[in-house]
Amino acid sequence: MAPVCASSPATTAPAAGTFTLPLVVLFLYLCCNDAYVVTGVDIQLQTVHMLIRNNLTWQTFFNKQVWLAYVVWFFGLAVLDLVVPGFSKRGTQLRDGTYLTYLINGRELSLLLCSVLGARAWYTRGRIPELQFVYDNFLALFLVSWQFSLLVSTFVYICSFLPLRRPNGAGSYERILAEGGNSKNPLFDWFIGRELNPRIGSWDIKLFCELRPGMLLWLLIDLSCVQKQYLEMGSVCNALLIVVALQTFYIFDGVLNEEGVISMMDITTDGFGFMLAFGDLSWVPFTYCLQARYLSIKPVQLSPYAAAGIVLLMAAGYYIFHSSNHQKSMFRQGLLPNMKSIQTDRGTKLLAEGWWGLSQHINYLGDILIALSWCLPTAFGTPLTYFYVIYFAVLLLHRQQRDEHKCRTKYGKYWEQYEKLVPYKIIPTKNKNSDTIVLMTRPGLKKLYFSNSDPSGATNGVLVLYEEPWLACSAASSKMVAVSSWIISLISSNAWSSCSCSDS
Repeated sequence: MAPVCASSPATTAPAAGTFTLPLVVLFLYLCCNDAYVVTGVDIQLQTVHMLIRNNLTWQTFFNKQVWLAYVVWFFGLAVLDLVVPGFSKRGTQLRDGTYLTYLINGRELSLLLCSVLGARAWYTRGRIPELQFVYDNFLALFLVSWQFSLLVSTFVYICSFLPLRRPNGAGSYERILAEGGNSKNPLFDWFIGRELNPRIGSWDIKLFCELRPGMLLWLLIDLSCVQKQYLEMGSVCNALLIVVALQTFYIFDGVLNEEGVISMMDITTDGFGFMLAFGDLSWVPFTYCLQARYLSIKPVQLSPYAAAGIVLLMAAGYYIFHSSNHQKSMFRQGLLPNMKSIQTDRGTKLLAEGWWGLSQHINYLGDILIALSWCLPTAFGTPLTYFYVIYFAVLLLHRQQRDEHKCRTKYGKYWEQYEKLVPYKIIPTKNKNSDTIVLMTRPGLKKLYFSNSDPSGATNGVLVLYEEPWLACSAASSKMVAVSSWIISLISSNAWSSCSCSDS
């Protein structure tokens, strides 16, 4: 990338993002806290102004006790990340032809964390002081995490100019820089991330921040909301339990499947700068917990139909997301050679069948359904609690456009062929190019088909496992989307009739 001048967007955007993103988190806190919770879209500005004056003090910004707790939390997890046993996994090939090795110990570390939490809960009889500390110091913890992300991103930016202490796999002492973070504009490179994989010895800072301090702090915040409501009311509303259970499942699914993360764009392509540091350490734990914080203050009791529908929606999104990613991973490993694909002149293939014959980013649809399942338990008292699904949908749409531009540039005419076969971006409606689509397949096993035609006379909408496509049952290629839509309509209609909301 060519150098940019100081007045270019490459300078103004990072400067704005560095302070705008924390202000968004602060705004969400001011609209949802023990002293004030927004109702509908009516924000009481006088109350918010009073909260700013009372809460944003020097003591809140520079709280020694909170700083000490966060430093112990961050570096304590870093030590555990290095000493807890696991197994080694080789990452994707880097531009210099070398590979990085990662220690995969998420399962062991998760068991250790759960054991510690369980022991503390038993010893304190359900009154864990550490969780109370997290809840009481939510704002101060966020401010510390923001300041800490500034320090971490500055540290890795400075280190990116220093030669390696030991030669890499190619025998060089040069660090591999991120293609998007080597613009020669210091502020832009600091924000986006100049070095691709900053490390201290074998400790990978980017992977650690992606999966450890922020994700697990998000879990602690959720649990602190449950404890707070239980200690105050003697019970916990089912909406809060559902949100925390679904998010806990999501958190541990990410931590336990960390070997899949090392092949994601965040690790293989993006540099590690303030954008990722703040996202991992501050944005994830302090915005993703919004629904749990809201429900801890304004309990919602869901009807059995609404509760079941929300869990089913999460299950549908999870299945779409993981099944599609698993299918793509198996295809890349050469385990699905018979699936329809387009051979490119770069030696790679574009998968155009199965989940990836439905839409170009079918996994994003699963992500959006998961996000929606976390927001629906809060009912419809305020759109504030739907911030996450709105923000996430916008983020995925932007990522889809970025990926599309990258693929069109990279594959040229082959991408145009792919777009004709798979015209839908995220949400599929009906595949116009094939009567039969393979949804799941594994070597040596039968295939699961969706078919728009019905030679066998099977009932419409039923999925059946057959060895050959001409025996497939009749079902539109968008049945999973239709099922998800039905679940949403169920939740948002009569299922809410027996829900109750109350103020604490």
